[in-house]
Amino acid sequence: MGVILFGSFFLLMILGVPIAVSIGLSAIAVIWMADLGITIVSPNFYSGIAKFPLLAIPLFILAGFLFERCGISERLVVFADKLVGRREGALAIVAVAVCVFFGGISGSGPADAAAIGAILIPAMIAENYGGGFAAGLIAAGGSTAIIVPPSIALIIYGALTNTSITTLFEAGIVPGVLAGLSLVIPAYLISRRKGYGKARTDIDDITLWQAFRQAFFGLIAPGIILGGLYGGIFTPTEAAVVAVVYGVFLGFVVYKTLTLKLFYELLVDASVASAIVMIIVTLAGLFSWAANTLGTLDAIANYLIKLSTTPLVALFFVNLMLFVAGTMIDAISIYYIFLPIFLPMMAKFHWNPIWFGVMMTLNLAIGQFTPPVAVNLYVTTHLANISIEETFREVIPFVLFMLVALLLVALFPQISLIIPKLLKMM
Repeated sequence: MGVILFGSFFLLMILGVPIAVSIGLSAIAVIWMADLGITIVSPNFYSGIAKFPLLAIPLFILAGFLFERCGISERLVVFADKLVGRREGALAIVAVAVCVFFGGISGSGPADAAAIGAILIPAMIAENYGGGFAAGLIAAGGSTAIIVPPSIALIIYGALTNTSITTLFEAGIVPGVLAGLSLVIPAYLISRRKGYGKARTDIDDITLWQAFRQAFFGLIAPGIILGGLYGGIFTPTEAAVVAVVYGVFLGFVVYKTLTLKLFYELLVDASVASAIVMIIVTLAGLFSWAANTLGTLDAIANYLIKLSTTPLVALFFVNLMLFVAGTMIDAISIYYIFLPIFLPMMAKFHWNPIWFGVMMTLNLAIGQFTPPVAVNLYVTTHLANISIEETFREVIPFVLFMLVALLLVALFPQISLIIPKLLKMM
């Protein structure tokens, strides 16, 4: 039954069936064939999303939409552009920096890539950057949104492992910045070599101070959200509510860019995006339940433990599985499918669950822009009006440099744990 479960899932994916449908159909089919009780499907759906921490997901998605529609992302781009200055590769550095910063508001890779890509991809092409390079860079930069807090991916990991989401957020800060820096290096070197972004003559009249004033409310947004979170003022779910309220305040009161009609359209878009995520959560949870009930996941975990003669070997197998899976399956599904396999390994080798969650999320972030199934690339190539195949060669340097960042986080857990330890000492 385990072979049928996984085999049918991969077969449906190869045939082009959407991942959520592939997961759900294979799970329901095996539940029926193995006589596990088809009536369990409905309550399993409910229990899969009836968790208080998961309520933060649609709220942070809504907050991301609000900040993007308020014009925060555009103001951040202008400020970062003024801060870096006009030189070769400058706009590429700005792109990564703004993606990492905006990720601290949206928590979603595709949302980050869409919000920043809509502004920066046309600007980069106008400054002589290649379309494939621009799309690949923004896709890679957008992936950092699932590492830096408030990360939707870390919320799901915390809910599945009963790990403190606040501590996970704290642990994601340094690896998130490290991931961003790992993208800046190849972006700048490639830009210099190919002459991308040569100095422009149409420099805007706006000054650095004016750009800072316009971006001020966006710049302090992560401080308000995360400061209250780390200060113990509110929980991650309540932080999501604060983010939404702050976004509404900016849109209607400060910038006055929102109208009731636009706000309604924004709610519809956010609801659709949230529904997609939550459907994957419920169906992936059903798949995980079926695999657990059949004993398939335990068998795979025991086999991997036997192969793993040392913790380093085990760590290699874990990251190899995650990297391959991340190129084909979305991050949410991977958490539900693979975490039950990795939990026994974590217990055997006494791995810190906070460090492991950040490492796992960083690995899955790479998958968001690594072909063949690179969700961020689909977003950015659409914005650049090019085929996804045109970006395959362009993203290789970003994948390789981000793998170096992953290696550092995997081998040196203190990179992830330094901020949680410092905050406990304060």
